[in-house]
Amino acid sequence: MGGSGSKSKGFWSFSGSSSGDDPAKDANEQTLTRVRSFPGATPFVFTRRSSMFFDEDGDLAHEFYEETIVTKNGRKKAKLRRIQKNLTPQGLIKLDHPCIHVDFPVIICEA
Repeated sequence: MGGSGSKSKGFWSFSGSSSGDDPAKDANEQTLTRVRSFPGATPFVFTRRSSMFFDEDGDLAHEFYEETIVTKNGRKKAKLRRIQKNLTPQGLIKLDHPCIHVDFPVIICEA
């Protein structure tokens, strides 16, 4: 019902569906493809992209705000305004413990 008709080749050799008549032949071709394109690929993720930013002063945070004074009807009121300019992303962070990749098609259960 209105889904995408394109199929993309998965990262792992055993993911996705085969469309040929001989399943053993398709599995061998997929395995060879994986070995050629990603030799030594692991199901683990060791780094991730950080969601934190540096500001001009070198402070690190998820969001930055500045306090502004607004005068309305002779009364001073302090408001916080979010800063979105001049922020530098932190970049990649090494994970303390490796995680399993989202596309790894294995069910892990407790024995």
